Amino acid sequence: MIGQLPRSLEVNGRNYAIRTDYRDVLKILEAFNDPDLKDEEKVFVCLFILFKNFEAMPRKDLEAAFTAALKFIDCGAEPGDKRRKSARTMDWEQDEALIFPAVNRVAGREVRALKYVHWWTFMGWFMEINDGVYASILSLRHKKAHGKKLEKWEREYWAANRDVCEIKPKYSEEEKAAQERLKALYS
Repeated sequence: MIGQLPRSLEVNGRNYAIRTDYRDVLKILEAFNDPDLKDEEKVFVCLFILFKNFEAMPRKDLEAAFTAALKFIDCGAEPGDKRRKSARTMDWEQDEALIFPAVNRVAGREVRALKYVHWWTFMGWFMEINDGVYASILSLRHKKAHGKKLEKWEREYWAANRDVCEIKPKYSEEEKAAQERLKALYS
């Protein structure tokens, strides 16, 4: 029905109750970006967090459940929609201190103080961010990712705020150890 926020997902003809608070989905997205987790571990974390009764789900339904979960996380868009893969211009963890003030401005309240906010409502607020510091940083990242020339003030802002503007790569513990070994060789 139009205007209804889903609280369950259909998987192979059966409805499963899900956790719909934005905090739960952000935990899933954090796991998706964890370089120390294998893909199958990321899938498990997603299903375990999202589905309230995951343990009771038949194994044969797990693939369909994951597809349904991705569709829910993407606010109803089908996985594999005709969207081009583009350069990352945001990171939920790195940008947290910028995201929440921007979402709060759109929502007109401190979102983190609310006991519950449906993921789709949170994303609706997030998608309406169109001015302020975070919007400016996203715009700069988008320009750089697409090879567009920055204006003088944008270059100056980027240089002065590089630690906030650049998305830092995430390395697994194994990659960090390899980097430390290389540093030791050249020190």
